[in-house]
Amino acid sequence: MNYTQAQIDRANAVSLEDFLRTQGETLIKSGREYRWKEHDSLTVRGNKWFRHSQSKGGYPIDFVMEFYGKSFPEAVQMLTGESGEGQTEATTAPPTAFHLPLHNRTADRAIQYLCESRGLNKTLVEAFLLSGDIYEDAKRHNVVFVGRDRSGTPRYAHVRGTADPFRQDIAGSDKSYP
Repeated sequence: MNYTQAQIDRANAVSLEDFLRTQGETLIKSGREYRWKEHDSLTVRGNKWFRHSQSKGGYPIDFVMEFYGKSFPEAVQMLTGESGEGQTEATTAPPTAFHLPLHNRTADRAIQYLCESRGLNKTLVEAFLLSGDIYEDAKRHNVVFVGRDRSGTPRYAHVRGTADPFRQDIAGSDKSYP
């Protein structure tokens, strides 16, 4: 859990005298300070504590961590009764709408790339072009590979550059339909 600086400051401002009494601990007055019966070398005064046998002291959060074995967040919560902000959940962006790139009037560059550079059979390439499962996009003349669901609706598209090694899935594509 994450705590704000204000919450941490409130926890460290807690009177240790009051806190120990609410925990059922016995304090013995010793001048202007109180000794904790459980550890007679430990004195508290307001929101500060000091353990004389170890020359160690501090504020309420340190005290709760040291003597009650609590973690930092647990100590702050124990002292203030407030919960931290917790882990902020990652907010997922709303899904992007899927739109296929515009078709080019011809598929010359796509055919050249797939047949000459990739070594595919021209008849096979033309069959995929006719079915619409591959085509050349109008903007950059990349090859677009289309994945469809069982009803034939395009659900996925991957773009492959014909002149450079560019590769990209179209925004909103569902990879379960490659």
